[in-house]
Amino acid sequence: MLHRPPSHEERTEFHQGLSRYGYTMLGAHPAQSGGNLVWNFAVWAPNASEVAVTGEFCDWRVEPHPMNKQFDGTWELQLPRSLFDPHSDPDKYNYPEAAERLKSYKFAIKGQDGVWHLKADPYAFRSELRPNTASMLCDLGGYQWGDDKWLQKRAKWDPYRSPINIYEMHLGSWRRGENGRMLTYVEIASQLIPYIKEMGYTHVELMPVMEHPLDMSWGYQVTGYYAPTARHGHPKDLMRFVDLMHQSGIGVILDWVPAHFPKDEVGLRRFDGSSCYEHSAWQRAEMKQWGTMLFDFARGEVCSFLLSNACFWLEWYHVDGLRCDAVSSMLYHDFCREDGEWLPNEYGNNINIEAVAFLRRLNETVYHDFPGVMAIAEESSAYPMVTAPTHMGGLGFGFKWNMGWMNDILSFIDKDYVHRKWYHDKLTFSLFYAFSENYVLPFSHDEVVHGKKSMLDKQPGDLWRKFAGLRALHGYTIAHPGKKLLFMGQEFGHFIEWKYFDQLDWFLLEYERHPQMQRCVRRLNALYKSHSALWEIEDSWDGFKWLVTNDSDNSVIIFMRSNKKGESIICVTNFTPQFIAQYRFGLPGKGTVTELFNTDLAEFGGSNQYNPNPIESDDIAHLDMPVSVEICVPPLATVYFTVAFESNAAEQTAVE
Repeated sequence: MLHRPPSHEERTEFHQGLSRYGYTMLGAHPAQSGGNLVWNFAVWAPNASEVAVTGEFCDWRVEPHPMNKQFDGTWELQLPRSLFDPHSDPDKYNYPEAAERLKSYKFAIKGQDGVWHLKADPYAFRSELRPNTASMLCDLGGYQWGDDKWLQKRAKWDPYRSPINIYEMHLGSWRRGENGRMLTYVEIASQLIPYIKEMGYTHVELMPVMEHPLDMSWGYQVTGYYAPTARHGHPKDLMRFVDLMHQSGIGVILDWVPAHFPKDEVGLRRFDGSSCYEHSAWQRAEMKQWGTMLFDFARGEVCSFLLSNACFWLEWYHVDGLRCDAVSSMLYHDFCREDGEWLPNEYGNNINIEAVAFLRRLNETVYHDFPGVMAIAEESSAYPMVTAPTHMGGLGFGFKWNMGWMNDILSFIDKDYVHRKWYHDKLTFSLFYAFSENYVLPFSHDEVVHGKKSMLDKQPGDLWRKFAGLRALHGYTIAHPGKKLLFMGQEFGHFIEWKYFDQLDWFLLEYERHPQMQRCVRRLNALYKSHSALWEIEDSWDGFKWLVTNDSDNSVIIFMRSNKKGESIICVTNFTPQFIAQYRFGLPGKGTVTELFNTDLAEFGGSNQYNPNPIESDDIAHLDMPVSVEICVPPLATVYFTVAFESNAAEQTAVE
């Protein structure tokens, strides 16, 4: 990526918060000057009194290479490439680690108070491996991509009418190498691709891969927004990871953190000796609950930094989507704050007007410039129209995590079987709002840490009931309206909570029940992709019909999913361990139901109660339905049925 001086218009766009190419203007880039090869350095530090480039190449002194301040608060300097050439001092840099270290640099920034601080480059494309914190010179150009077919297909893809089944994962703890060594991006890809294809997921979602100093932050406290973490290799290794995924037909989504940043000395906090990336008022600058700082979206340069960053990952790493973390904390000035700890907006309420404007601009830019990608909001409040178009007053995201559904179903699962009848509304309430947004149903990493237990251990009862309950939950989730997301390990019944510092307990697959759980999820995933009734209509009642809603005594719910052709799948879930030998429910018309899938089959570790033959409807009205069928309902299980309606009944259903 050769540097070229920004035009006056480009500088103006950057300061106005409209630039998506800030990373070409700022940071460190190879360049040519007077026929010589140089590195061009640029940094925005408007309130600094002095700025210099320092690093291993000058023994970390601040005096040799002062930068020149420009009229707009940026500082610039060009240094000859020979400074960073290990051959300049072969005795000192005669081994690879030393030669690499020669590429490290920071900005030495003196504030108005006269104190020098060493800061990492906010726009650096590469960082040192922790515990070191310097930025690294890196030319991203030259990678030869092989995913043209994927990108062409993606540009014509309609995610709203397609199956999306996401495998969320943390690169550092999915699998590890010998002696606990972290695998490289390419090593992970070589093991992950066959697993994802075998399991039938459509996408992987990576917890933040941007550089972060603390492993236990899981990547959510970022110091290098443009730098893939060095824990797994070189930036071009991550390009290779994405490339290989695409060539194998697997999409890649990145978690992205535009709400807050850590207080580390090397990072963005008081970057030039003053409040630069954060607000000057403490009531808007700090998120005390998280120990982090909040971005100030009233500053154009901050908006351009983040807008450019989002587009950078989409353009240079070809990723297929960004899951935007902690959107609620961006939308509300009083998020996680007590009275007196926040400042209202100019209208006297709690909405962060500037953040709303930024999110709209972000989504407009992303969807205009990158056809087929997904912008996904992790938004936990009832803020309206998160996934509605901006021209209609929405935020413009493509999808939103359905945190309400997730909280309700996990709260229900937590109850003992005999008490679940009193909480039956938690199974049905989600349909009151299921079509108000474009939802993703998440069982994410957040639900299997900090004493919340694994998805398997959340289930009450003995071991058999825990596995049966989790299989039933997986089946119910696949059938419920909304795209799907499952955190790694839960597909095979990981028993203990997730540990970021160790690999998953893959040895469990050597024991009984866990391979059966994995087989059940694999079969569910395949069925989900192959039956459009489960994903083609997610935004209206045209694709959903309740058949049994209020059977709280049995904790049974039954609903029907349909595609545009009227082909339907009936989902029956029994949330108690009680086997029901004869259970009658109504149908909207005459027809025949045939069992398609059953989480209680012996091959999945169940009690093997099933409906072996097609069942014709009876002319027995049931509740508000004209006909009905009688089935057996296995214990703690989800059962799918295909349904073939008689033609006149199908026409009647279409009219209704």
